[in-house]
Amino acid sequence: MSQLSLFNSEEFYEFPKDLLEHRENFLQPKEADELKDHLLHTVQWEQRTQKMYDKMVLTPRLTAWYGESIESNESDNNKKKTNPWTPELLFLKEKIEKEFGYRFNGVLLNLYRHNNDSVAWHRDKESKYGKRPIIASVSLGQTRNFDFRKMDHHQSKYSLPLTHGSLLIMKGDLQEYWEHRIAKSTIPMNERINLTFRFRLR
Repeated sequence: MSQLSLFNSEEFYEFPKDLLEHRENFLQPKEADELKDHLLHTVQWEQRTQKMYDKMVLTPRLTAWYGESIESNESDNNKKKTNPWTPELLFLKEKIEKEFGYRFNGVLLNLYRHNNDSVAWHRDKESKYGKRPIIASVSLGQTRNFDFRKMDHHQSKYSLPLTHGSLLIMKGDLQEYWEHRIAKSTIPMNERINLTFRFRLR
């Protein structure tokens, strides 16, 4: 596991391996380039709405869900449209499963179009993913910092640059005690696609 830098400090923190696994060159550069270009132009990207401070706002990124069609108790406003697996996404899913021994039945794709696209502090702790979900996150395109902070100590914040072709696996009790985000930036940035493979319960 790579060390994470402590915000505004030269100190570093190494996450326990039972919480995070990180492989910087999971995909080769050419493979990552071709996949990013393909997804950028073929995925059925949508901009969803979410409730924030008692009002509905547009999410500052585009998303798409692919995988097995699973019945959901979510309201129509929250329900994600499930697109069938494409050969490219299925190949990537099976590559992760083979190398790490995990199983997934869906993938949420996020497109960060520029430096103003982001995702706020949150935990992937929804009941549909189980109590200790395993989420495999593949990054393509622009390097963005993936920030973490402890739920009970917000001053403890750490950052890991997720580079083109890298893989980050979140597991164990990470979603119970830690939050994560992709922050906006004042520096101009190109597109970044993030693929988060998950297992949804039926």
